[in-house]
Amino acid sequence: MSDHFHFNLMGKRKIALILSTLLIVVSIASLALRGLVLGIDFTGGTLVEIGYPDSVDPETVRSQLVTGGFDDASVQHFGSSKDILIRLPSKEGRVSAELSTRIMNVVKTGESASAELRRIEFVGPQVGEELRENGGLAMLYAIFGILLYVAWRFEYRFSLGAVAALVHDVIITLGFFSVFALEFDLSVLAAILAVIGYSLNDTIVVFDRIRENFRRMRKGRPVEVMNVSLNQTLTRTIITSLTTLLVLIALVFLGGEIIHNFAVALIVGVLIGTYSSIYVASPVVLALGVSKEDLMPPEREGDEFEDWV
Repeated sequence: MSDHFHFNLMGKRKIALILSTLLIVVSIASLALRGLVLGIDFTGGTLVEIGYPDSVDPETVRSQLVTGGFDDASVQHFGSSKDILIRLPSKEGRVSAELSTRIMNVVKTGESASAELRRIEFVGPQVGEELRENGGLAMLYAIFGILLYVAWRFEYRFSLGAVAALVHDVIITLGFFSVFALEFDLSVLAAILAVIGYSLNDTIVVFDRIRENFRRMRKGRPVEVMNVSLNQTLTRTIITSLTTLLVLIALVFLGGEIIHNFAVALIVGVLIGTYSSIYVASPVVLALGVSKEDLMPPEREGDEFEDWV
């Protein structure tokens, strides 16, 4: 009895191409038209968390802040209906050391007199801009390094397939955050870099099996070899993805608001990365015309004599 599946995965690559193209178009369109909801890590500004003894309406707090002169404040619940998160963009004339006192004086009125300050964070606009630029460069450097590594370990067609899958994963993950207007901060950027590593690891496992089967299955066509290889690694891929997702789902529901978007980015990345290692990386390599001869080890001097003996 065979110990692996027999799905015609490569037979569905055209459907996968349509799906991937649609997701990428939607993601790019959303990023171009709506952009990302950047956190204060990238834009600069002040973040204030306030706790109330009872449930509070964000609109009530927003009205208090507008009356107190903070008309550009963003207010939302944070974790529960008793916790409020206030974001203030950077603005000339605002002294960060005085903000917490001024805000608390504004919101501590009437039934909210017992509200308490939980935390305050401040990021200057110049620091935020540097973080944004360095974060983007980190992703580019990571992808370029992966391109060189895979080209050295396998063959240039495989490196292009791996990078195509990584770019596919990053664009769709960013598009997800843009479409659903989720805040994009340093923790989410870290999650995307982790997704790049996760997706690459899955892709390398598949590529290793493809190279091995190209040398073993002498009469198989490239599409047949890839199909067999994907089926042989499918069990490992599914188990790895499911166990990772179980941890990430627990983080989403139990980890609190601070790491919520980090966990969401990883969940999206793991799902898309698992899909791309099957339906993006390998089909790109196949479309570039890889063959058995491209992966055969170079002949060494004396091999013919050893075979004759």
